[in-house]
Amino acid sequence: MMSELSEILSQFGVEAGALPHGNGHINRTYLVDSTPRVILQRINTAVFTRPEEVMENIMAVTSFIREKVAAAGEDPSRRTLTFLRAKDGKPYYKTVGGDYYRAYYFVEDTVSLERVDRLSDFAEAAHGFGDFQRMLADFPAQELYETIEKFHDTVNRYRQFADALKENRARRADTVRAEIDFALSHEKYASVITDAIADGSVPLRVTHNDTKLNNVLLDEATGKAICVIDLDTVMPGSMLYDFGDALRFGASTGAEDETDLDKIHFDLEKFEVFTKAFLEELGDSITEKERELLPMSVLIMTLECGIRFLADHLNGDVYFQIHRENHNLDRCRTQFKLVSEIEALLPRMAEIVAKY
Repeated sequence: MMSELSEILSQFGVEAGALPHGNGHINRTYLVDSTPRVILQRINTAVFTRPEEVMENIMAVTSFIREKVAAAGEDPSRRTLTFLRAKDGKPYYKTVGGDYYRAYYFVEDTVSLERVDRLSDFAEAAHGFGDFQRMLADFPAQELYETIEKFHDTVNRYRQFADALKENRARRADTVRAEIDFALSHEKYASVITDAIADGSVPLRVTHNDTKLNNVLLDEATGKAICVIDLDTVMPGSMLYDFGDALRFGASTGAEDETDLDKIHFDLEKFEVFTKAFLEELGDSITEKERELLPMSVLIMTLECGIRFLADHLNGDVYFQIHRENHNLDRCRTQFKLVSEIEALLPRMAEIVAKY
């Protein structure tokens, strides 16, 4: 394998050893001991079936950010990812066996965090994702490829859930009637964002679509947000997807697969900290309708995630990796517990948005 990696790295003009790096679940990642250091990744073509389009999106967005950062007198090499080109000039290399690899410079003196231990770190994540949105506010999002079709189309996710319920492949429907009833009783929220995009009241924007804390690099010395990474799911969508999903994950008081639901709550303080920082970055680039739907976006993204877990449980756990019996059901239950709390907190969340 090492000789194969050496051959792949040579295509990018790099001669050095590489070791596995990080804990990502999708792509295989290596840290290359070159000068400067490089990250090498094998793109997972089972998930991203059109890797050329993924890379076209990434190159378009990072190039756009580089220009904005340079114009502001900052260092583009620290504020966005810098990809190496292979010998054929492409920002990826396709092996004889059909695997796709890409390489980019490692952003030195930064850290990424797996969980929210300090509110200041969560605020920095919001600054990072808000800054990402602000810099791309005038990017023509319609020119990007939709690399995963209908990824955050909650209406479509409900169609998939309905199919899973009808087919009941794993014969589990009778054991999860409470969860099924919960999902169906909340379907009224599914079209709120997609309808707003369709009627033009919410603009189509560049969206990251995986706004977890660990996808923002923080400066090791200052703790400030430096660079948004993991750009595979960058595509056209709504800013509300990114905001809602960040809080679905970051403002929960427990793990996504926690079995003790008494430990699962929606932390309103974290919501306020994130919202304040996010809105500070966006300034006037956010529209009135987007601002109005910020609280609802958290509910919708959490609900969407819950029905995806439930559908996979009904299908026999064919999409999400499981590590124990009923793992996807446990995940579904944490999301539905959060949805219940968010639903009750919507008026208070709206007050917080209005405050900032």
